[in-house]
Amino acid sequence: MTSNARFKARLVARELMVGCFIKTPHAIVVEVLGAGPLDFLVLDAEHAPFERATIDACVLAARAVGCPVLVRVPDPSWVLNVLDCGAAGVMVPHVVSPAQARALVAAMRYGPGGRGFAGTTRAAGYGTRPLAEHRAKAYDEVALICQIEDPEGVDCVEAIAAVPGVDALFLGRADMAVGMGLSDFFASELAPVCDRVLGAQGTATGLFCAPAEDFAPWVGKGASFIVAGSEHSMMAAGAARLAAARAALLPKELQ
Repeated sequence: MTSNARFKARLVARELMVGCFIKTPHAIVVEVLGAGPLDFLVLDAEHAPFERATIDACVLAARAVGCPVLVRVPDPSWVLNVLDCGAAGVMVPHVVSPAQARALVAAMRYGPGGRGFAGTTRAAGYGTRPLAEHRAKAYDEVALICQIEDPEGVDCVEAIAAVPGVDALFLGRADMAVGMGLSDFFASELAPVCDRVLGAQGTATGLFCAPAEDFAPWVGKGASFIVAGSEHSMMAAGAARLAAARAALLPKELQ
């Protein structure tokens, strides 16, 4: 079983997995973090300056160290290329209806109206995997994660979760807060929304957590797919620890 297939199997089985976003478009960042203890990484091509050649290099780095890597795509037109690169799946922002979810499922699959087939991609082993074998195994090696981050998406979250081929729902609290006219994704008004999305039946659920946030309560509500911070937050936290250690050694009058 490939690392991508293992990731999808764990995702759909709702095993607890923790990863982080990657905001820096460089393969070395992926290589370093991918060799560590995290379960997966997510390249944030929606909000960070990734372009397709960089995604290809980052996916290659992740595969070299055996780490499943997802790509949060800016729009569905990226799905084909991202999957051909060998990504373990895609995270798609602002899914608001079951019809949209069904279209995304089709885009993940080979066949009429879906993903175009090419046997010379990294995903297909650069021509070493026979067509029939690749078609048979490919869908078990890619995961579709739909982001629920709009009030409209919450209104039909159960129907989206029930669409065959949707592997997980990902709650976007920041966009949801903005969509509800709030300015804090910890606002109490979000609590029933979070409960409804994370408790949706038929698929795995998860969410983004702030770097220092305790995600145990969210796991208790049904979340099994946690994205906690990014390499940016890790670097900032590391720098803050060093600064605090330096300050502790200074004379009191200079602290």
